Amino acid sequence: MSQLTDSEIRQVMPHLHRFALWLTRNPHSAEDLVQSCLTKALTRQPQHDDAHSLRAWLFTILYRQFIDGERRRKRYLKLLSFFTGEEAVGYSTESLAITDDTLAQFATLPTDYRAVLLLVSVEGLSYKEVAETLDIPPGTVMSRLSRARKLLHEKLEGKVTPLPLRRLK
Repeated sequence: MSQLTDSEIRQVMPHLHRFALWLTRNPHSAEDLVQSCLTKALTRQPQHDDAHSLRAWLFTILYRQFIDGERRRKRYLKLLSFFTGEEAVGYSTESLAITDDTLAQFATLPTDYRAVLLLVSVEGLSYKEVAETLDIPPGTVMSRLSRARKLLHEKLEGKVTPLPLRRLK
């Protein structure tokens, strides 16, 4: 397999940036996430045979970089609250200016739902590619997609039902 070319990177950049922006809800964080994703991709052997697989591979890297960053951020906030004695407060990403009501409601969906909805509906990946990208079973992709669409529709109609709580063993 060959290394990534400049034209391949330029072609997929807008898609990566859009996905990163919806995950982070912050333009600066999205830029950092895309840069981190591309840095990691350029230092590894590509796991793709065509342009469509390249996108799925890069989305996988970006999503995993995001999840890792969120875990680090949460650990840092817990550590900070331990030493300062103050309650840990997350970043106010909800305060970003999103004027369109649909986009604002979309931004309130859980990260897992947003990721699946974006990859299927906006980026046009198949359920199988999304399952591989997010490292989840295809049935989970279909379930999350269905729940995300239903929840978004309810929010737009003003009929918000709380997300069901799951009991963990």
